Amino acid sequence: MARFTDKVAIITGSSNGIGQATAVLFASEGAKVTITGRNSDRLEETKKLLLKANVPETNINVVIGDITQESVQETLIKTTLDTFGKIDILVNNAGAGIPDAQGKSGVNQSIDTYHKTFELNVQSVLEMTQKARPHLAKTQGEIVNISSIGAGPAAQVANPYYSIAKAALDQYTRTAAIDLVNENIRVNSVSPGAVSTGFSSVSRGLDDEKSKKMYEYLGSQRECIPRGFCAVPEDIAKVIAFLADRNASNYIIGQTIVADGGTSLILGAHAHGAKLVEAVFK
Repeated sequence: MARFTDKVAIITGSSNGIGQATAVLFASEGAKVTITGRNSDRLEETKKLLLKANVPETNINVVIGDITQESVQETLIKTTLDTFGKIDILVNNAGAGIPDAQGKSGVNQSIDTYHKTFELNVQSVLEMTQKARPHLAKTQGEIVNISSIGAGPAAQVANPYYSIAKAALDQYTRTAAIDLVNENIRVNSVSPGAVSTGFSSVSRGLDDEKSKKMYEYLGSQRECIPRGFCAVPEDIAKVIAFLADRNASNYIIGQTIVADGGTSLILGAHAHGAKLVEAVFK
């Protein structure tokens, strides 16, 4: 029997990237899935990938909309219950860095950018968790939040609001885990490093070709990613699936698993240590 047979999962931000890969993985292993995103064309692409993976159309529920809107959140819960009868897994994947409207960077970004960043990356997670909680309590379910190594401890000057939002999300994961475990709901988190997705197109204003080149370059630099390559969404989806599978991760509560190919273990001075020695003693 596939590990997610008879399980029902809501996966936010599943119109591309990590969310899309997670939906395909879960559904291909037996889950009934609710997929959601703002872009109807990309969401249709996710549905096509699910059908291509031989997922029955009756196992797919599609909700188009902005996850920060309460009406969309309520629709996600209601249609999932109406279609599948229960909720076993909530993957809070939707998130992004919000470009500053005035093109400012660092701590000079506008407070409006700050509010929008927190609304998407933190508030929507809180709201979805609150709405799903009573239903997850009935099924003794799982919540997996998607954070980022941008949460720290290293400074993230280029996009500080995204980083502090993810740091807040990490603390929420720990707090929610202790609160909800009393109802036999597990809460954990995944912190990806660089993943070759459409994320850069949004957060950095890059087109697909430039985004691809950036990730290829990063992956070739072992001082950036010691593993020697940039992750693809499927790499992170497997970690999410591990945390959503109670048989595999039952005793893991409130933890954040870092999946970054070693990036967060490297300090600039260490990475360039040999070059520094050569420069001094040559």
